[in-house]
Amino acid sequence: MINISSFSRLPVCVFGLGCSGFSSALALKYSGALVSVWDDSEIARLQALEAGLELVDLYRADWSAYSALVLSPGVALNHPEPHIIVQRARENGIEIIGDIELLARSNLKARVIGITGTNGKSTTTALIGHLLHNAGHRVQVGGNLGVPVLDLDPMDEVGNYVLEMSSYQLDLTHSLAFDVALLLNLSADHLERHGGMDGYISSKKRIFAKQGNSHTAIVGLDDTSSRNVHEELKKVGVKNIIGISGEQPVPGGVYVHSGILYDCIEEGMAVAVINLTQMPNLPGVHNAQNIAAAYAAVRTCGLKREAIISGMVSFKGLAHRQELLAVIDGVAYVNDSKATNGESAARALSCYGNVYWIAGGRAKDGGIEAARPYLDRVRHVYLIGEAANNFARNLESEIPVTVSGKLQSAVGEARESALAETGDGAVVLFSPACASFDQFDNFESRGEAFRDLVDALPGNRTGVGA
Repeated sequence: MINISSFSRLPVCVFGLGCSGFSSALALKYSGALVSVWDDSEIARLQALEAGLELVDLYRADWSAYSALVLSPGVALNHPEPHIIVQRARENGIEIIGDIELLARSNLKARVIGITGTNGKSTTTALIGHLLHNAGHRVQVGGNLGVPVLDLDPMDEVGNYVLEMSSYQLDLTHSLAFDVALLLNLSADHLERHGGMDGYISSKKRIFAKQGNSHTAIVGLDDTSSRNVHEELKKVGVKNIIGISGEQPVPGGVYVHSGILYDCIEEGMAVAVINLTQMPNLPGVHNAQNIAAAYAAVRTCGLKREAIISGMVSFKGLAHRQELLAVIDGVAYVNDSKATNGESAARALSCYGNVYWIAGGRAKDGGIEAARPYLDRVRHVYLIGEAANNFARNLESEIPVTVSGKLQSAVGEARESALAETGDGAVVLFSPACASFDQFDNFESRGEAFRDLVDALPGNRTGVGA
């Protein structure tokens, strides 16, 4: 657990006791802060009491008593409107921060690598962590991916924190200067929480806000909005900026072209690094961008090319992200439950042919439109959850559609069609293009449910999952 000594003896309140909020409360108590906590959930409050935390109803509290509000990133900060607890804090001049900001104020000495973007940040974060660990460096991976940051081990100057950063977390982070900051890509997501696309981009750009000449900014160049950010950084005189791409040459940067990763950072000419066929767990052009980004980050950290190649070849991929679960009777079953928006699902569809696609859940802005260019790869779509009927109306004129309703039905129906129509070479792809909260607690539980259903299927298994 991280010690935040700067908050010792200070009165602090924590609102929202999910993973990061609960972690923040415990870390503050451990650090000697005078901590009051509250959550709208009675279950969360009982868990706080069991952990020895003091409950104070922040809807009725005397706000003049507090020096800071630590806010769960899931609580609305500005849009669609500020949560009433946020309003109370602002009315009383109380600063509002998150767990990443607490890390920044913890006498931080280790290198901090931050990764953000609409898609690919979890894979890139995990890959960077793996590459550093494989090369013998001390590394802790967390943030929006997995472990809350304050639950990570304390590290000195030789350590590396590799943190996935959501836009919500960046909005609550004010003083952290990332040694290496990555913006992978930008497309419409969470717009209701940011008041539109401009607000969303502004939140993402905060990852570069405190960087100085000793720091490095890495920016994807495969979408217009990210290219604009890259140009803005150059105009304001950012010294160390590296462009990356999964599909086109980038002078002075890192990129993939014709399936080969190239390094053009230092030599002034492109040096071929690795053929991506050696990394079958990261298919598709979107993963090519993730690979380029991770390579640029660890090269900045001083890793040698040979060590990076060794780590890339041994990387197993990320659970719930284009995770090949099994090949049964020649049909591949791919778990892409982490595809919670249309753009992410489109990236998965682009990697396969003869797809029997399972999609649906709670729709986000943009719905399923981003996947439309790849419908020629889809033999049949099976729709589940709240979005099923609306998605069916949008797709039925272009591809065969079945409204399955539940995931169990969709898996059985997709299997039967794949075996009858295509056989060997078919792919049952679970890439929902939706949030999970209509039928599941989160994308992880949704992916595990798909895994359990695939594990129960009969047939001859070959390769993965055999």
